[in-house]
Amino acid sequence: MKRLALTSLEKWKNTAGHKPLVIHGARQVGKTWLMKEFGRTNYKNIAYIGFEKNPRMQELFSDDLDPHRILTGLELESGQRIIPGKTLIVFDEIQECPNALTSLKYFNENVPEYDIVAAGSLLGVYMHKDTSFPVGKVDFMDLRPMSFCEFLDALGEERLCNLITNRDWNLIKVFKNKLISYLKMYFYVGGMPEVVKTFIQDKDFVGARNVQKKILKSYENDFSKHIPADQIQKVSLVWNAIPSQLAKENKKFKYKDIKQGSSSATLEYAMEWLSRGGLIYRIPRVSKPAMPLKSYANSSGAFKLFMVDIGLLSAQSEVDSRAILEGNALFTEFKGALTEQFVCQELKVHDDVYMAYWANEGSGQAEIDFILQIGMNIVPVETKATTDLRAKSLSVYRNKFKPKIEVRTSQADYKKTGNLFDIPLYTLSNLKEIIEDNKG
Repeated sequence: MKRLALTSLEKWKNTAGHKPLVIHGARQVGKTWLMKEFGRTNYKNIAYIGFEKNPRMQELFSDDLDPHRILTGLELESGQRIIPGKTLIVFDEIQECPNALTSLKYFNENVPEYDIVAAGSLLGVYMHKDTSFPVGKVDFMDLRPMSFCEFLDALGEERLCNLITNRDWNLIKVFKNKLISYLKMYFYVGGMPEVVKTFIQDKDFVGARNVQKKILKSYENDFSKHIPADQIQKVSLVWNAIPSQLAKENKKFKYKDIKQGSSSATLEYAMEWLSRGGLIYRIPRVSKPAMPLKSYANSSGAFKLFMVDIGLLSAQSEVDSRAILEGNALFTEFKGALTEQFVCQELKVHDDVYMAYWANEGSGQAEIDFILQIGMNIVPVETKATTDLRAKSLSVYRNKFKPKIEVRTSQADYKKTGNLFDIPLYTLSNLKEIIEDNKG
């Protein structure tokens, strides 16, 4: 498999003065494979250190955090000579040893010539009150599930992926039905690497679903492993409520729909835990689409929740694989919840794009599914599950705010009408580039 994140890692390596890198991401998004593949293709050797169930490393980092002493221990543990610029030091499952995370500060300050990449779920670390996080002493990178284009590439459809990347609209139109067929597969399989690998090997939707259920079970095991006992039930309530919340016509997250008497005060810890663990995306509502967008996040705290991966959402929602063969059923499932989840996931490809949504809940209710800050532009994105392009909410928004750029994404072909971009769902990861193509 190819991951676009390899390019980001190479950029990190070639940036002068780079710090130890911490890779954020939920379990099972491919962090371990990515670090090893990066080391294999860019360094002479790898000093791999796994902290899970490793008492030797727990002991090594329980003493003083002098990097020179630790480096000797790392060489003994990995069986590798560690040479600056030639060796990649990999700290895996670093959440199992919070002192190892703290040590990155001293590596950065005292021996910055060594390249270190660390990863783990970080769930335990975030909630560990005694952990000293090396703020300002590390670089960060987010790793998410495979995008639709990465999914195509893994299936051997590199040329289709290239069509999307190169924005060859004429050929994209010719192969539209093929792209939609693969998009249906992605809605069900999703982008978790192990699920994709299983699907590629066996071409079996049942096998892919079994792996998804295994991943969901591993997340539930994390709940009991890292969370205080009095919070486990609350985290589970929020996690299990996401499919039903997205199935509503109005997808604003409502605490009272989870459990009678629930409130932001009682469930905030659960939200924070799931968000920091990379398991959910929390998309706030903005009162006004203006710069900087983040400052207009609704004071009432209104937001929508999405899961880390569309395939996991399909599994948790018990979507039947037969829906893949039934026309547009998969796209309209749960009032378009899967389609909106897909759009959120594809837009998350851009780390530098702030994402929110807008709703006018007064007379003539209207809602714009996503509001993006892309550079100096505030861009509304209306999501349509099929080729029905009626967009009443977008019309309301247009009359109220007079946007310079508007986006409508659906199964319809690419078209630009004035400042309105109709962008096919399966090309949405290139939204920034599409807008850039038309600048001026």
